[in-house]
Amino acid sequence: MGLQRFEQRLERLVEGAFSKALRGGIQPVEIGRRLTREMDLLRRVGVRGLIAPNVFVVTLSLQDADRFQSFADVLARELGDAAREHARREGYGFVGPVEVEIRSDPSTRPGRYRVTAEVREGVDGLSAASLILSDGSRIVLGSETIEIGRLPECSIALSDPNVSRRHAEVRRRGSDVLVVDLQSTNGTRVNGVPIRERVLEDGDEITVGTTSIRFESS
Repeated sequence: MGLQRFEQRLERLVEGAFSKALRGGIQPVEIGRRLTREMDLLRRVGVRGLIAPNVFVVTLSLQDADRFQSFADVLARELGDAAREHARREGYGFVGPVEVEIRSDPSTRPGRYRVTAEVREGVDGLSAASLILSDGSRIVLGSETIEIGRLPECSIALSDPNVSRRHAEVRRRGSDVLVVDLQSTNGTRVNGVPIRERVLEDGDEITVGTTSIRFESS
């Protein structure tokens, strides 16, 4: 199902200007299948369950890299999302953020490609964690606290009038990630339930005012 969504999203994204680039040759969904297969082959047992690779390098021929150049960033982002969806479906965890790099290699023949994968810990050994904003942008959580509110200096500054100046913050505590309400006027909810402080789990939806933010640990 994850790869089907990946393919459908790419089809929408590459309509028009990108459509010619996808005629014949390597198709993005082939790369997606190879990437998820590498995850399955290289998974291993960790302290908190199955751990899958989180860093991927896709190596293309010079010709194919040139064909994909106009939407390489989109492709890398969508491949990362496909990896996260596959991990969520299979119950895999990551020890660091998901990264996808697309490279070219003059020794690679047109129509051929390689996908290499590795398990790589995040900076300071932090596990993977991200906040997904309503526009689809992703904020990877490091060791610093993420503050949410209306003030411009907040890490996530919102124009929502129902959001307090400093509304809530997301921070790490050991291996956990917490969302904490900062005594906001309208409160903070997780999956519709009002909270003061709560440990987040993969897929939780944080609501501040009328704005929703999704938490992902995969």
